[in-house]
Amino acid sequence: MASDSERWAALVPELLVTDLPRSLAFWCDLCGFRRRYARPEDGFAYLERGAAEIMLAELSNAAWQTGPMTPPFGRGINLQIEVADVTELARSLAAAGISLFAPITTEWYRQDSGEHGQSQFLVQDPDGYLLRFVQPLGMRPAAMPGEDTASPCP
Repeated sequence: MASDSERWAALVPELLVTDLPRSLAFWCDLCGFRRRYARPEDGFAYLERGAAEIMLAELSNAAWQTGPMTPPFGRGINLQIEVADVTELARSLAAAGISLFAPITTEWYRQDSGEHGQSQFLVQDPDGYLLRFVQPLGMRPAAMPGEDTASPCP
């Protein structure tokens, strides 16, 4: 059986960044991720926070760039990251002078016959990637019944 250090998430985004040390300061020092491993000579770091995993690669070393990179990066995507306390994390970011893209809100999302709730806020990393930090609130009955989402995608 694989040890914990050999387990990897099945899906791990790799974000291209303009300045790896600046990004590491944001992701690790402010957002609570830790370096699982890094290759500084390649401008690369693999980070984790709980079950969330992400890779950062410096743009100058990017081999798989599909087009011009124009800030803000990641337009059209937000990365949801579960944390134990969104309020504490938002306070830490504010204390560091980081403005939130969207303030803390409570949202309920329909899932089959129920709704799952979460407190959440959005913040952009130094390159503009949109991060949605969420704190789960559990399930409640849905106000409106939904369709069966357990079936395969069309």
